[in-house]
Amino acid sequence: MATAQEYRKMSEKDLNTELLNLRREQFNLRMQLGSGNTPKIHRFSVVRHDIARIKTVLTEMAQPRQSETKKGDS
Repeated sequence: MATAQEYRKMSEKDLNTELLNLRREQFNLRMQLGSGNTPKIHRFSVVRHDIARIKTVLTEMAQPRQSETKKGDS
């Protein structure tokens, strides 16, 4: 589990890779639960929160680019 500050230091490519890994982990946890195995239940919320943190940071990174393109259109 990383903090938002740690994610802000990462590049966009690394963030997308980390997001993909977390999505896979989330999927695997759901499959384990569905097949009758008991995964570590706390991992569901940890993974979900990390996904949200990464998506927030990616949105923050995209906002300055969006405002630049709007200024250029005027």
